[in-house]
Amino acid sequence: MATIIDGKKISQQILDEIKLETEKLKREHNITPGLAFLIVGENPASLSYVNSKGKACDEMGFFSLTEKLLSVTTESQLLRLIERLNHSEKIHGILVQLPLPKQISESRIIEAIDFRKDVDGFHPVNIGKLVAGEKCFLPCTPAGIYELLVRSGIETSGKHVVVIGRSNIVGKPISNILLQKHSGNSVVTIVHTGAKDISYFTKQADILIAAIGKPKFVTKEMVKENAVIIDVGINRIEDSTTKTGYKIVGDVDFENVKNVANAITPVPGGVGPMTIAMLMKNTLEAAKGNF
Repeated sequence: MATIIDGKKISQQILDEIKLETEKLKREHNITPGLAFLIVGENPASLSYVNSKGKACDEMGFFSLTEKLLSVTTESQLLRLIERLNHSEKIHGILVQLPLPKQISESRIIEAIDFRKDVDGFHPVNIGKLVAGEKCFLPCTPAGIYELLVRSGIETSGKHVVVIGRSNIVGKPISNILLQKHSGNSVVTIVHTGAKDISYFTKQADILIAAIGKPKFVTKEMVKENAVIIDVGINRIEDSTTKTGYKIVGDVDFENVKNVANAITPVPGGVGPMTIAMLMKNTLEAAKGNF
């Protein structure tokens, strides 16, 4: 039976550390970390995400600002708001909640954010620094995955890591984090839908990271015995036994894979809580002027 990697517990440890550092920053330098959330439209999921991030800011003692814009907001209007926040001394991090309405270019908006306030880690400058192995803001979910591995005492150096998925949000950045000599020092393979047989690669993995967005895609037959499994998936599937009529599952068939794996993250309660914790960490580092 696999060890369950508790993302809730580890994320709380990180948040406790951030809260102490924030108190010290206020006390010694009179600096309060400030984070601005920009949301365009009335997407319920986006509103929920922003609310949860705002609550985390309150718990950490951060200053936060939420700008809720109409769905008809133009790109130029959003760009002007970002420009104002770029020059605000109270704001150290800017987060634009995605997706954006069709009339707004996501890439132009991300590029408009001062890369020193890009606490999401999506700006081309930060992406380039990540690939080059330089200090930068790391995207929050991949950074959370790395912290889960490190704080769980899982050795990554020289290990074969197989990442399922090549997204700019998870697959590509976590691959780059883990292959760096100064961090993961892993041998990394990225596998995706272009592969004729994904299981050929997954069965070779010492550490398997599933970020493909398909419920229960990874079965126990696809996993090497005693591998470490990191499940990034968040999928809603129908379930008549619940009050909501659905349940949340990952990209891994947890109940069966846990019987062959050495360690595994649950869904929910694994990678998910780490994302907000790393957003708070990035904001604190921005306030400290570390980027």
